[in-house]
Amino acid sequence: MVSKTDDIPVPSCNPVDVADGARDGKETRSGESCGCGHSAEAAMVNGDSAHEHTEEAESKEERNGEADAGEDSNEQEVIVIQDTGFTVKIQAPGTDPFDLQVSPQEMVQEIHQVLMDREDTCHRTCFSLQLDGNVLDNFAELKSIEGLQEGSLLKVVEEPYTVREARIHVRHIRDLLKSLDPSDAYNGVDCNSLSFLSVFTDGDLGDSGKRKKKGNELDQIDCTPPEHILPGSKDRPLVPLQPQNKDWKPMQCLKVLTMSGWNPPPGNRKMHGDLMYLYIVTVEERHISLTASTRGFYLNQSTTYTFNPKPANPSFLSHSLVELLSQISPAFKKNFTALQKKRVQRHPFERIATPFQVYSWTAPQVDHAMDCVRAEDAYTSRLGYEEHIPGQTRDWNEELQTTRELPRKNLPERLLRERAIFKVHSDFAAAATRGAMAVIDGNVMAINPGEETRMQMFIWNNIFFSLGFDVRDHYRELGGDAAAHAAPTNDLNGVRAYGAVDVEGLYTLGTVVVDYRGYRVTAQSIIPGILEREQEQSVIYGSIDFGKTVVSHNKYLELLDNTSRPLKVQRHGVLNEKSETVELCSSVECKGIIGNDGRHYILDLLRTFPPDLNFLPVDGEELPPESQRQGFPRQHRHRLACLRQELIEAFVEHRYLLFMKMAALQLMQQKANKDANTTDMPAITETSTESVENTDLTTTDPSDVTDNTAEAAVQAATDGESNSVKPQTTNGPVDTTVTQNGEYKSPLEGKELEESIPGLAQAKELAETLVAEDGSGIDPKSREVVLNACKAVGSISNSSFDIRFNPDIFSPGVRFPEESADDILKQKQLLKDTAAFLVSCQIPSLVKDCLDHSALPMDGATLTEALHQRGINVRYLGSVLDFVDKTPAKAQLEHFYRIGISELITRCAKHIFKTYLQGVELSALSAAVSHFLNCFLSSFSDSVTHLPLDELVSRRKSRKRRNRVPGSGDNTAWASLTPSELWKNITSEAMSYYHFTLECESVDQVVEKYGLPKITLLREIAIKTGIQILIKEYNFDSRHKPAFTEEDILNIFPVVKHVNPKASDAFHFFQSGQAKVQQGFLKEGCELINEALNLFNNVYGAMHVEICACLRLLARLNYIMGDHAEALGNQQKAVLMSERVLGIEHPNTIQEYMHLALYCFANGQLSTALKLLYRARYLMLLVCAEDHPEMALLDSNIGLVLHGVMEYDLSLRFLENALTINTKYHGPRSLKVALSHHLVARVYESKAEFRSALQHEKEGYTIYKNQMGEAHEKTKESSEYLKYLTQQAVALQRTMNEIYKNGSNASIMPLKFTAPSMASVLEQLNIINGIIFIPLSQKDLENLKAEVQRRQQLQELGKSEEPVEESPLELEDKIPVDYAGEHQ
Repeated sequence: MVSKTDDIPVPSCNPVDVADGARDGKETRSGESCGCGHSAEAAMVNGDSAHEHTEEAESKEERNGEADAGEDSNEQEVIVIQDTGFTVKIQAPGTDPFDLQVSPQEMVQEIHQVLMDREDTCHRTCFSLQLDGNVLDNFAELKSIEGLQEGSLLKVVEEPYTVREARIHVRHIRDLLKSLDPSDAYNGVDCNSLSFLSVFTDGDLGDSGKRKKKGNELDQIDCTPPEHILPGSKDRPLVPLQPQNKDWKPMQCLKVLTMSGWNPPPGNRKMHGDLMYLYIVTVEERHISLTASTRGFYLNQSTTYTFNPKPANPSFLSHSLVELLSQISPAFKKNFTALQKKRVQRHPFERIATPFQVYSWTAPQVDHAMDCVRAEDAYTSRLGYEEHIPGQTRDWNEELQTTRELPRKNLPERLLRERAIFKVHSDFAAAATRGAMAVIDGNVMAINPGEETRMQMFIWNNIFFSLGFDVRDHYRELGGDAAAHAAPTNDLNGVRAYGAVDVEGLYTLGTVVVDYRGYRVTAQSIIPGILEREQEQSVIYGSIDFGKTVVSHNKYLELLDNTSRPLKVQRHGVLNEKSETVELCSSVECKGIIGNDGRHYILDLLRTFPPDLNFLPVDGEELPPESQRQGFPRQHRHRLACLRQELIEAFVEHRYLLFMKMAALQLMQQKANKDANTTDMPAITETSTESVENTDLTTTDPSDVTDNTAEAAVQAATDGESNSVKPQTTNGPVDTTVTQNGEYKSPLEGKELEESIPGLAQAKELAETLVAEDGSGIDPKSREVVLNACKAVGSISNSSFDIRFNPDIFSPGVRFPEESADDILKQKQLLKDTAAFLVSCQIPSLVKDCLDHSALPMDGATLTEALHQRGINVRYLGSVLDFVDKTPAKAQLEHFYRIGISELITRCAKHIFKTYLQGVELSALSAAVSHFLNCFLSSFSDSVTHLPLDELVSRRKSRKRRNRVPGSGDNTAWASLTPSELWKNITSEAMSYYHFTLECESVDQVVEKYGLPKITLLREIAIKTGIQILIKEYNFDSRHKPAFTEEDILNIFPVVKHVNPKASDAFHFFQSGQAKVQQGFLKEGCELINEALNLFNNVYGAMHVEICACLRLLARLNYIMGDHAEALGNQQKAVLMSERVLGIEHPNTIQEYMHLALYCFANGQLSTALKLLYRARYLMLLVCAEDHPEMALLDSNIGLVLHGVMEYDLSLRFLENALTINTKYHGPRSLKVALSHHLVARVYESKAEFRSALQHEKEGYTIYKNQMGEAHEKTKESSEYLKYLTQQAVALQRTMNEIYKNGSNASIMPLKFTAPSMASVLEQLNIINGIIFIPLSQKDLENLKAEVQRRQQLQELGKSEEPVEESPLELEDKIPVDYAGEHQ
C-alpha cells in the first residue's frame, strides 16, 4: 500500500463502524451499500474511532466490496488499488487474542502502529510479530508473507531493548501521558493544533448523541446567548475564543519523569546490560531511580547523590514501563487507565498531526512542567523521526529529487509518487522552519563567521539558510534591501510554478521562506557539489550578474522549452558581454547548474513571470490610458514587481475569446461577401479587426465591447465576456466549488467555459476548424483571417493562437539583438496591455463579484486570497480601495472597504514592526512587543515604556563577551516609539507603499472613522507577525494604563511560506464530481467525490484543507439526498479538520460551523445547533464585526432556530438584525430582503402581533410583485399569507371588542396561536441556506436529465430559441440542486 507516515498512529475501526472509518491513507470499501443508495463506493475514509466498543475497536476495515467497474480508464485504474481484506488473530502477552482486519498491501509495520495505539496494547513498543515462530520483517507487505491467510494467529513477542528502542519506549509513554494535554498545540510543536468543537457538541454527535437526549427536548434547552453575542452588543471579549475543555484538566499520572543525572551507564554496568537511567517522582511523592536494561525496566538503589545500580528489592522487572509504574504507584495505575479510555474516545481528528504546523495567536497561561523528552529534543537536532533513518541527518535534496523521479504511468504509481512528494515536503518545511528559528536565535554557527551579521549564511541539517538582506550590493540597482526582501517570495512563486508543470529531468530546490522576529530567512536544499566550487564555474545557463554575462546550454533550452507553453514564457535571444546572441527560454537571472548527481537544477526563479509595468516606471515608455487614469505607473520600493500567474492566465483567456470573436466575425463577413460576390473583402477585414482591437483597449467594463462592434454575430459572444474574464462558479448552480478560502478554482474553467457562453459556439466551431490544422490545409482566405486575428491579439505565431511573454523586457542590464527589435516592441505592448487589463478588468470584476456576493472576504487572509485568485497583487490594495470609494454602490461594499482598510493598516504596521524588531535584543523582546502593541492599539497616550527592571543586575560586564546574533544592537531605541509617531509612520507607509491616504492620527480615530474593532486589528497584526498573546480581557480604551504588559506576550512564532504539493488525480475526481452534481447527477457526483476523498487520503494522509472541502461537499450531498445522519458525520469531520488545519477562528471554520448547525437541527439536536450557531456568531464578531452580509445569513439561521424553540423575542432580535443587514447589502428591493420580511412576519404572527406581521409581509409582497410579477408562485404564496394574517387580525379584534362589550361573561372564540412546526422551520432553514429539496420519483429524474441534456445540446448548437437567461428559473423548481442562496 501507499507508504505511510511513520509517526502518526491512527486508530482504525471495528467492522461495525465500517462506514465510519479507515486508517490514514487507506481505501475503505464496505460491502453493503449504505442507506442513501450509493453503492460500495461510499464508505467514508477518515478514521473515526469507535465510541463505545473499544474492545474490537481497532480491528481494521472490511474490504470485501469491489468497486463498480468505472466508465473511464481512470476509474478502471482505481480498481487496481482496491483489494479484499482478511482477518488475522493477534495474541499479545497478558491480553485475550483479538481479531484485526488487514489488507494484503499493508506492511507489517502498520500492524505495529495499530497495536501501539490500541488501549490494551498501547504501552508496548519493542516487540516483533511472529507467525508459527518466524519473525515477520517490518517492511514486508502482508501479501508477500508465506502462510499468512484468513484466521492466522500472529504472536506479539517482546524483544530485548537497545538504547534506541529504550528511548523510543520512553518517548512513546510520554506521548501517551500527554495525549490530552494541549500545551504542544499552544507551543506550536509537533504539528499539534487546537480544536474546540467537542466543547459545543458535548463529545460526539453520532449515535451517542441521540441516546443522551431522550424526552422532550424543548424543556431542557436554555436558549439565551451570552450578552456579547446579541445583535448590537459592543462588547468583544477575547476569553470565549478558547472555551474551557473539561478533558484538558490534567489527570496527573506522574510528577516527574526525566533522564537521571547518572547517565550514561559506566562501562562495567554497560556490560551488565544497563542502557540508561530514569528518575521518577510519583504522585504519592515517592522518588525512585529506574534502570532501563536490555530485558526491561527495574528499580535500582541509586538516590540523587549516591550511585548504586544494583536492583532494589523487589525490583519489579518488567518489559513495559507502564506495567512497572502501575505496580509502584496506585495513582498512576488508576489515572493512566482513565486517561487511555478518554484518549481512545476522542475523535481521531482531534489528535492526528496536521501536515504543516498551525500556530495559535492566543494561549492561556500553561504551567511549565518537567519533561525529559522536550528537554532532549531542544538540544538535539532531532526532526520528525530522525532515528528511523540510518546516518541520522537527512539528505533533503536527495529525498526531494528522488521522490520527483518516481514512476507515474498509472494511478497507483502516481499516488505513491504524490504521497512521497507530499510527505518529504511537509517534513522539509518543518525542518526548515526549525532551522530558520535556530539561525535567528543565534544557535547556529555561520559558514562565513568573519563577515558582518547581515551577510552571514548558515548550514544546518543539510539545509542552506540566507538572510533577506542585500548582500554585496547584489540587488543595488533593483532596490537594495527591499528587493532582497521581495526576491525570496518571488523565487518561491517560481519554484511553485515549475513544480506544478512537473517536467521530467528539470529540478528545482526545496524552498521555504520564513519570517521570524523581523528577519526573513530563505531555506533551500543544497545542490550536491555546489559548495565545493565557485559559482562562476558551476553556472552553465543564465547569468550571475543580471545579464552582463550570459551563457546558454542546449539541454537546458530543451528542458525549459517544455515549460514555456504552460508558463507562457517566450524563447528569446539576448546579447552577452561580447555582443553575441545567446538563446534563453527563461529570464536571465534563472541559473542552470548541473549538480554532482548529474541532475539539471534551475534556481533563482524570481523573474519567472513578467514585470508589472504599473509599478515600474520606465523612461520614454507610455502606459495605456486606463493605467494612466488611475495614476500609474507608480514608484515602488524595488524593481522586482512581477505579475501573478493567475493574472497571466486570465489575460490569455481574455485574449483567446477576443481572438475567437475576431476570427468568427471575419468569417461571417467572408460568407456575406461571397453571397454578394464582392471583391473588396480584405479591406473590410482590416477595419473590423481594428474596431475590435480598439474596443478591447478602451472600455473598462468588458461587456461594453458590444456597443462599439456593429456585428450581430459577435453580439451574443460578447455578452458572456464579463463572466469569462474569471469564470466564477456562481453562474452555475452550486456555490460549493469556490470555497471561501479559495482552495478550489471554479470547475467552469477550461472546457465547460465555452458552453457557458451562449452564441460563442457557432463562431468557435468555424474558427476552431481553422486553428486546428495549423495553417496547412486551409484555403488562403481563411488563413488570412487567422493571420489578422493573430496580429490583433498579439499572438507570437501567425497560424494559431499562442501568447507568451518575454520576462527580460525592461530588465536593467539586458540587451537584445537588433533583429528582434520588432518582436521586442510587440512584447512591450503586450506587457502594457496586461498591466492595463489588471486595472481595467480584474479590479472592477473583483468589486463586481463582491457586489453580487460571489466573493465574500471576511478577514485579511480571505481578502488577500480573493485578490490573488484574480491575479491582483496586494500592492494594488490602495487602488482597489480607491475604486470602491468611487463606486456608486459604495454603501453595499462597506464590509469590503472596512476589511481592506484593516488589511492596509495592519500590513503597514507589520512593515514598521519588522524593522522595529530588528533592533531589539532577545532579553527585551516581550517588553518591546508589548510596547509596540500599546502604541498601535491602546488609547493610553503616555508612551513612556516602563523599561523592564532587569532581572539580572550586572549588565555591564556581560556585554562584551556576548556573541552577537544578527542585528542585535544593545540599544533601547525601540522604547522611544510613541503612539502618535507610530500612527504617523503608518499613514506615511500607506501613502508611499499603497498610494492610499489614511486620515487618522490615532487608533481611536480609526475605530471611529472606519468602524474597525480593536480586537480585530489585534488578531490581524498578531497573525501577520506571529505574536502569541495571553488570552484575557484587554482594556484598550483605558486612558490611565496601557493595555498590554510584557507578561501578556507569550511567544513569537515564525510565519512560513512554502509550496503546497497537490494531489492531481484526486483533484480531477473532485472536479468531475462537482461537475456531475451541477448537472444534477447527484448519485454519480457523490460516488466520484467519495473516490476523490479516498485518493486525497492516500496522498495527504488524514488531515488537509482539500479533504476538508471534500467532506463539506459530501455532507451537503448526503443532506440533499436525505441522509441526515451521514451528513452530520461528514460535516463534523469537516469542522474538526478546518479548526485543526486552518485555525479555530478562520472564516472557513465559521462557515463549517454554520453547516454543521443546520444538519444538527435536521437531526433533532436543537440545543447543539444553537450552541454551534452562537459559536459561529462569536467568531464572526471577532473576525469581521457585525456589519457583514454573511452575518445576515447567520442571524437568519439563529432567528429561525429560536423561533422553532418558541423564544420569540430573542428570535426577533436576530431576524430584524438580519433584515437590516440584508437591506443594506442587497438593496431594499432584493428577494433576500423579501424573505427576511417574511421570516420576521412569521415570528410576529406567533406572538399574535398581527399588525406588525402584516406590515412586514406587505413589504415582502411588494418586492415579490415588482420583481417576479403577479403570476409567480412566490407572489401568490405571499398574498395568501397576507389574507390569512388579515383574517387572524380581524378575529382577534372581534374577540377584544366582545370582551370590552360584555365584560367577563363574553363568549370567546378560541384563537389559533401557531407554534411553528419543526418541519416548517427546517424548510425555511433550507431555503435561506440555499438548499432546495424536490421529492422526485426515479421517472421524474430520468425526464429531468433528458431535459437538461436536450437544453445543453440546443445551446451548443446555438439554436436555443428561448432566451437563455430564463432557463435556470424554470429548472429551479425541478432539480435537486443546491442553489446556494443565489435564487431567492
